[in-house]
Parts: sequence; structure tokens; C-alpha cells
Amino acid sequence: MVVDTRDGSTFYATLITRGRITNKPHSVKLKAVSYSGRIYFSRHRPDADWYLNAAANSDVVVGFDDDDGTTATGKAHVVCDVILLQLVSELKYKGERRAKERRVAIGVLLD
Repeated sequence: MVVDTRDGSTFYATLITRGRITNKPHSVKLKAVSYSGRIYFSRHRPDADWYLNAAANSDVVVGFDDDDGTTATGKAHVVCDVILLQLVSELKYKGERRAKERRVAIGVLLD
């Protein structure tokens, strides 16, 4: 399976961060959004370990859910731009009511 990473596409990926306290790998499968050369992971509250870990240590790995186990390293950043946050939410939840909910997000620029 090839992951579609064109602008606005959504797909499932595994985000691997380093624990902000333990420094151990922490992985979670999330719905991702590709937009403007970055991959975005979002949620409604900033209390998830993956979010806090990526905010504390920007070095991450993204695993794509394909048959060959493709991964890529990248740098994560907390998204502060409210317009971009809304856009990511609308792309992630096209046509759904929750697309209008306020969210937090991490953007990843792959190496």
C-alpha cells in the first residue's frame, strides 16, 4: 500500500516519540493529515503523552501503515497558528461536526 501524502489527504500513521521523562520510545497509531509538506497529528486536548513528548523532544519517527513498514524521521513542532489548526481539523474530519472543534496539533517536517 502506498500512502497518499498530497495536500489534504488523511491516512493512519504511527507516531514514535521519546518519553519526556523516561526517554523510552513511545508509539501510537493516529489519523494524520498531510498539508503543505508536513504531516499533522491533532487532538482536542493537550494532555496526550504523544503530544507532550513531541513538544518536549522534537525528534520523532513516523511509521506509515504500508506493507513494507516504511518509516521516516522528522522534526515535530507545536502548531500555534489558529488558522492552520482549524484547517488541519477540517481536513482531518471532512464533513463531520467535530471538524469545528478547537484542537491542538503537532506538525512534522520529515527529513
